[in-house]
Order: sequence, then C-alpha cells, then structure tokens
Amino acid sequence: MKLYEKFADDIERLIQQGVYHHGERLPSVRQASQQHRISITTVLHAYLLLESRGLLASRPQSGYFVDLQHGSDERQMQALRASKPIAMSASVDVSRLVLSTLRSIGAGDAVPLGSPYPDPVMFPFEKLNRYAYMAGREKTLWNVTNALPPGNPRLVRQIARRCLENGMPVDPNEIIVTVGATEAINICLQAVAKPGDVIAVESPTFYAMLHAIERMGMKAIEVSTHPGYGIDIAALAVIMKSQPIAACMVMPNFQNPLGFQMPDERKRELVELLTRADIPLIENAVYNELYFGGTYPSTLKTYDRKGIVLHCSSFSKSLTAAYRIGWALPGRYRDQVEKLKFLNTLATPTVPQLAIAEYLEHDGYEHHLRRIRKAYAQQANLMRAMVSRFFPEGTRMSSPAGGYVLWIELPQKVDAMQLYQLALERGITIGPGYMFSNSGSYRNFIRLNYSSPWSSRIEEAVIEVGKLVAICAR
Repeated sequence: MKLYEKFADDIERLIQQGVYHHGERLPSVRQASQQHRISITTVLHAYLLLESRGLLASRPQSGYFVDLQHGSDERQMQALRASKPIAMSASVDVSRLVLSTLRSIGAGDAVPLGSPYPDPVMFPFEKLNRYAYMAGREKTLWNVTNALPPGNPRLVRQIARRCLENGMPVDPNEIIVTVGATEAINICLQAVAKPGDVIAVESPTFYAMLHAIERMGMKAIEVSTHPGYGIDIAALAVIMKSQPIAACMVMPNFQNPLGFQMPDERKRELVELLTRADIPLIENAVYNELYFGGTYPSTLKTYDRKGIVLHCSSFSKSLTAAYRIGWALPGRYRDQVEKLKFLNTLATPTVPQLAIAEYLEHDGYEHHLRRIRKAYAQQANLMRAMVSRFFPEGTRMSSPAGGYVLWIELPQKVDAMQLYQLALERGITIGPGYMFSNSGSYRNFIRLNYSSPWSSRIEEAVIEVGKLVAICAR
C-alpha cells in the first residue's frame, strides 16, 4: 500500500468512528503535512482519493470538508446529462481532426492526456517479444497458408477459453482473428451493410466507428445516449420506424468516451429489439477486460439467440497495442466475414498470434489484468478528483466503470478546439469533443486519458488544463 493510500484509510477510519463529523473541516494540506511528517503531495493525493470515495468535498479557498450525504461521484453522475438525438449526417468527416490529434500526441514530449491508447508501460513487452523471437525461428511459419483465416489454432483456442472463463460460451469455429479490432469492426460492417446504408451509433461515439462508416460511404445516425446506462433504446426504436437502419454499432461496456457499463437488462432489451427487426448489431468489446467491478461484464453476444450480434474485440487495450491482434465472433455472418478478411488483408501475421497464445498459455494473463484494473481504477479516481477541484464551476464529468478515459463537459462558453490549441502550446494534449460526433455537437466537451501512472507531471498538466478552461470560459 502506498503512503497516501494508508493516510487516506486512516482518515476514513476516523470519519467512520465519528472523530470527524459531517460538515467539519479537515486540517489544511500544509497543516496535515506538518502534523504527520509527510509531503504535501501525499496529503493532497490522500484527500483527493477520499473525495473520489464520496467522503470529502473541496470548497474553493476554504479547504476540505467531511461530506457524508452527497459524494462527489454521485453529484457528477447526476450532473452529466444524456445527449440529445442528432439528425442523420449525409457523410462523416472527423478523420482529419483525429489524425491531427494523434500526430500531436506523438510530437515532442507532450503530456498525452488526449491519447486514445493505454500507456505501454503497463504491458509485458519483454516476455511477448521473447515469445515472438522464438516463434519467428520456426521454419513452418515460412508457409503463408499457416496465417490464412480464421487464424492460428493455438490463439483461437485461447480466445475461446478466455470467452468461456468470462461466462460467454462460444464455438471456436466462429472465431476469426483479425489485424486488431479496427479490422474486425470494418469487415463486420462491410458484411452487413453497403454504401449508402444508414448505421445507428451512440452519441457521442468512438471515432473508429465513424471512420468505418465514412470509409464505406455509409451514413451515420446518432442516437441519444445516457452517461450511466447507454444508448436510448426507446429513441432507437422511434428512429427505426422512420429510417431504414441497416445495422447498429455500439460499445456497451466502458464506452469510449463515456465509460459506462450498460445494465444487463438493457443489453437484453437492445438485442431483443434488433432481433425482432432483424437488424445486425455490431458490438465493440475492446475494453471489456478493463472493468473496475468484481466481475467480468456481460456482453450483447450473451443475449443473442439468432446470430445477429457481431462481437469484436482485441488484445490492444489489455495486453499489447504493438502486435495489432483482434478477433470477431460474427454470428450468422461468419462465412461472409471470413471471406472479407481474406479479400481485405489475406492473413493475420502468425508470429504475433503465436507470441500472444504462448503468453496466454503460460504467463498469468489474469494476474496481469488484475494489476492494470487496480491501477486504472485508482487513476480514474485521482483524475476525477483533480478535475472536480481544479476545473471551473459548470464543469461536469462521467463516472467510468472501466477503461481509461474520462469524458468532461465544460462551461458553455468554452470551445474545445481553442482549448486544444492552447494546451498543445503548453505541451499538453487533450481529446476535443468534436472527434466523437459528425455534427459538431460536442464543441464544449473533451476526453482525458488516465492510463499513465500518476505523477507530478500529469498532475501539473491537469491543473494547467483547468486554468485554461477558466480562461476560455470568460
């Protein structure tokens, strides 16, 4: 246990024992630092952690107060409102902004608060690279037919076992290995829709979904989405009556950027609605392993009885982004997806498939996942507490149930692109809300990444962004 965690636990114990009552002010950060002979940073981290637990509330210029009636998490979740339904777009054009943002993340020594990627420091690169080197020496790999769809049998077997362990029984013959989840999403969409078709998506939605729709000449229609339980199923049903929806694409668990986990009953309701209408449902499940709760979340695939769900995932967010290995469980569209996989990229490289299979077989994948889940959950609490303390009044934010991104609504006067430019000038990247819609609806929203281990550099960057938000809000 880190020192600030121990200090936070000690204070929580005093609150529970009645030493500190609701509404009472705690010693200032400086006073606590002197009294307990610990650093100011340690005290601040402890207070922020207690604030994220809903035990403290910070008051500008006054300090920290015991708040047992209204935890900060509850207030923020209630404050972040559901998005409104948005008219259908004739086209999708966010790719240029996304590309520009991704390039800025890799430029110089910028603090990557705008990154869509997990921090690679958490991943077991040395072991994976060692397995890849060993696999690369196998002469049998020289035959390209070993890499043809559906994928390497060893990896397919491990994916099937992992699905079974997580409560999602699958037929291994349904699995198709792809070059990351991006390829899985693209070929699944290509299998169920054609140019000009209308695709229903969440609002806001992960821009990879919009990219896939754009690339294939389709039209996206955004459906209002609640920050706590996901896509508005009633609104989707209304849209389905007036629009010829060819497919629906959603991220039910730890959605990027909102971070929610869709309740099981709503997952079942969504699958049943689309089953009755015979509309394919593409499920992006790349963050499923990164849950903060006690159990693996259920999937839309779990409730599918007619094969309409095309489940897509990858190891890029949980094990390594460098190898670009994903997979699809395409239901009744399996044969078409396998054909499109072959036509699009012929094969998925065998060496990274074997390296990941070897790791899954021998090196404690679950232990690795427990470590990063704990780290992300802690870093999410710290990020939320920092935003709550240092961003101006009128700021609202999500309460992620997993993953590593935080969605923030800024005061109305703030333009996320102006904020993006100001932050970039100071060596900080953020994800402007424009990227998550095709209509410009999220001009005063940003997404922040908290996958990097917490440090004074990240802390200072968050504080600086808060100051810039205050400037833009004037």
